[in-house]
Amino acid sequence: MKSKTAKNFKHIPLSVLDLAPITEGSNASESFKNSVDLAQHVEKWGFNRYWLAEHHNMPGIASSATSVVIGHIAGATNTMRIGAGGVMLPNHATLVIAEQFGTLEAMYPGRIDLGLGRAPGSDQATAYALRRTLNMSVEDFPMQVNELQDYFSDEPISRVKAIPGQGAKVPLWLLGSSGFSAQLAAQKGLPFSFASHFAPAYLHQALKLYRDNFKPSEVLEKPYVMLGINVIAADTNEKAKFIATSQQQQFLSLRRGNPGKLQPPVHNLEELYSPMEIAAVMESLDPKTTIVGDKEAVHRGLESFIEETNADELIIGSQIFHHEDRLRSYEIVAEMMD
Repeated sequence: MKSKTAKNFKHIPLSVLDLAPITEGSNASESFKNSVDLAQHVEKWGFNRYWLAEHHNMPGIASSATSVVIGHIAGATNTMRIGAGGVMLPNHATLVIAEQFGTLEAMYPGRIDLGLGRAPGSDQATAYALRRTLNMSVEDFPMQVNELQDYFSDEPISRVKAIPGQGAKVPLWLLGSSGFSAQLAAQKGLPFSFASHFAPAYLHQALKLYRDNFKPSEVLEKPYVMLGINVIAADTNEKAKFIATSQQQQFLSLRRGNPGKLQPPVHNLEELYSPMEIAAVMESLDPKTTIVGDKEAVHRGLESFIEETNADELIIGSQIFHHEDRLRSYEIVAEMMD
């Protein structure tokens, strides 16, 4: 159902979600060089923020040490907000995250965001390797958020202080792909970012939960939603559909339980995967939240998505094999913003 107060995408901020992809034949060093180059370009093109996501034990994603990469990108840019989209809080001692992001905020004042997720972002063996115990569960996530807010406060209740961190004005976001974080963000009066780029089926349910139950807070007077969306844009529809097969292969490999490096595009997925596998992945890559095409097609897709959801901001991911094609995809979106 379309909102009566729908926004135009030229009037809302657009941001970037970077998984720091490691492409086949490349390595993490090259991935970080590409991320710096992309961040410097999108800053010039007017994008609002640049977020990196925490993943572990994934050969094709280099952003596992998320706070380190955030500092690297912040140091290579000037004004754009840089942050985590997100840190998977159950993987960490809350104090460590408060210290890391307190340090980042001290280095780059007024530019650091901290998006928090409750999923482990990994398998059970990796979660154990990260935590050394599985006693901390996702059900403890609200308590961890409370702890983090206390560490960042001017006068923490805890006897242990986060230094740097105490008094740091680091905006907290809650991230989600279901209704749990939507309800928690509403209860705490925090901004909410939904992973519609890979969980489109729960989008409208999560939006309703967040907006209907939102309670104003010291940090936010009314609901603020940033939605994840995939955009793979090129100068022709044919090229866009071709380069989109890298992301499709990535999802297919995850479905097979065999994640790998980001693969080059292919002309015929049917030669590599079964029809059932391809159909399942295409359901996750819904055309409303994975927009593939030339400038006109992407323009229509973005306008329609914002009209339908009334999003306050979009964060755009583009899993594209060749760096020059990824740059061009974001440049096409930037041309629409002008």
